[in-house]
Amino acid sequence: MSVIAATVGILCAASTAHSQQTNSPNPLPEALVSTNLPALEEASPVGPYQQPEWTTERRFPSTRVYLQQMPWNVGIEQWVRGQYFHNGEAETRFQEEIEIGLPHRFQLDLYETWAIDQNRRIDEQEVSAEVRYALADWGKIPLNPTLYLEYAEHDRSANTLEGKLLLGTDFSQKVHWGLNLACEQGLYGTQNTELAASQGLSYTLIDEKLSAGVEMEYYHEKEIGSHGENWFLIGPSLQWRPTPSTHLDLVPLLGCTHYSPEVEAYLVFGYDFGTGTKKEHYAPTSLRGQ
Repeated sequence: MSVIAATVGILCAASTAHSQQTNSPNPLPEALVSTNLPALEEASPVGPYQQPEWTTERRFPSTRVYLQQMPWNVGIEQWVRGQYFHNGEAETRFQEEIEIGLPHRFQLDLYETWAIDQNRRIDEQEVSAEVRYALADWGKIPLNPTLYLEYAEHDRSANTLEGKLLLGTDFSQKVHWGLNLACEQGLYGTQNTELAASQGLSYTLIDEKLSAGVEMEYYHEKEIGSHGENWFLIGPSLQWRPTPSTHLDLVPLLGCTHYSPEVEAYLVFGYDFGTGTKKEHYAPTSLRGQ
């Protein structure tokens, strides 16, 4: 009997185990959930230097960032700057600019500047040429330093030579920043020396269409034998990009020191011809062909 009972017990145990295996549900595959948001188009790398797309449209009129044109690309900009002083003097300055992208992280800009004063007198002020050189592809060096040198031939004052250090980066996909440190030196006569710093911070409201932010400028100008003047201005900025090839910038700055203008306002319209390197979005090697 004991043998029969043991045999029945073994059979019952085997039957129960088989039933449990048959009725247990199959395990579901693991679901991977990504918390990364889709990248903004204007934050995506473009061109041979893998710079974010927003840097190819002048985001800050007061502050330059990296290079604006791809190799052999050409763009034009029309600037209007109004200055209104406490003593009632005013000046509206017009500037035409041609931008030419060059190989090896160089860019050449050519300017002509003229102005109209409060008495509607026209004054041809200067012609100038500017060269930029980015030290490395975007993201290879912190803050993406770019060197800038400009020579200006003035109509009624000494010619000048100006050097700048251009810095810029992204704090996030939507937050962009730039900083310029500059020194301009008169080459003869009173030999004015101007030290300047400008800074801009922007936030993207609509990808590749609309962004808003704040800009500020500081100038210290000194002639030989004088104490010098200090300007500090700050105000909001807005950029609208009606098409992929155009941008419109508006920046009204308010003066905060005795010598500063009450208001200094910029309006800049730019158009890119795109005749050279296309602003194609860069894709890592691992993703090409997918």
